[in-house]
Amino acid sequence: MRTAMARAAAARAAGLRTVKARAARLRTVKARAALWIRRRAGLLLFALLATQLGSLVSPAYACGCGAMVPDGSSRIGVSREASVVRWDGRTEQVAMRFTVGGDAKRAAWIMPVPGRATVRLGDVALFPQLVDLTGPEYRTRGYFWPRRGDWPLDSGRGDAAGAAPPGSGEPRVGVIGRERLGDFDVARLTATDPEALGDWLRSNGFELPDRLSAELKPYVDQRWEYVAVRLAPRDPGATLSGTLDPLLIRFESDRLVYPMRLSRLAATAQSLGLYVLAEHRMEPVSAIGGNAPEVTFAGRITPTGPVAEFAGAEPVFLTAIDQSFPVPSRIDGDHELRASAADAPYRRVDYTDELLTAGGVPVWILTLGGALAVAALAAVLTALRLRRGRAAAVPGSPHV
Repeated sequence: MRTAMARAAAARAAGLRTVKARAARLRTVKARAALWIRRRAGLLLFALLATQLGSLVSPAYACGCGAMVPDGSSRIGVSREASVVRWDGRTEQVAMRFTVGGDAKRAAWIMPVPGRATVRLGDVALFPQLVDLTGPEYRTRGYFWPRRGDWPLDSGRGDAAGAAPPGSGEPRVGVIGRERLGDFDVARLTATDPEALGDWLRSNGFELPDRLSAELKPYVDQRWEYVAVRLAPRDPGATLSGTLDPLLIRFESDRLVYPMRLSRLAATAQSLGLYVLAEHRMEPVSAIGGNAPEVTFAGRITPTGPVAEFAGAEPVFLTAIDQSFPVPSRIDGDHELRASAADAPYRRVDYTDELLTAGGVPVWILTLGGALAVAALAAVLTALRLRRGRAAAVPGSPHV
């Protein structure tokens, strides 16, 4: 009896030890798994942080028609660029206004030009006036049957439809002139090879990307010159942000050209909003690797105010062009613009739809009510004719 009890107690003890051993092994497995998860999470977090830091210090090398190069490890981005071009067949004048953001206290910007250039500050009111001149025409159009938002389909607000509608020799860089214009330190340069601008930038504390040197070679081969601009806020310690003063660049040119080649270096999609003032309606010769250019306004105007100061007071044809470049690396040249086949005017029209009313009453109610009244009258007349017919059929009955 005692032997059996001892055996049972030993079996229970062995089972308990087995359970405890399994529990210990399970705790060990869980601990190892938790440690593995923590390590993986730490590595993932480190990778994410490294990615974010890399994006913060990665400079934006291209914007619009030039190259923007920040200082050192800073970053700068151009969120919007507006440009106006005036061409009279001999001279081209370009006004550019940048809206920038980032943490750079200094940056350099480069624009190739086909001839000797002069540079000055522009009027900040030029672009708002052009926006007003080229804005869409707003019209109202009526609809008959009620839509969602109209009584009795909905007691809420009604719908409103409308689309919203943008040199040579030593040294290798020759400085033709240099001046301080607001937030800009402007140098007008000549160069004998693509590395020349790199030398100039490095001597002024900036690094020129290798790819940019390659993109500059076609301009060097054509003996173009360059407008190199150092952007530096007038307030000590301030960063480059917000909308900068417009910069006006003027040069001789027998063709209307807008430099775009350097924008192929951009890492994100680019867009171009271009106002062109010339004798005729103008159009790009090709899409140069972007989406098809869209004309958003075309018409002859008589300049006044800032536009007259920029383009002269004589009547001139204004063309507004929008174009997007989803893949900047496909940009294969500069924009060359030519006169269109005809000076056809164009203006966008934005419509607002409204329910047709008469005296404040929806027309559909009046029409439906009138139709019901006519139907009721027709029914009464039909009943009277039937009654007369029945009375005439009965001898001796009085006529109605």
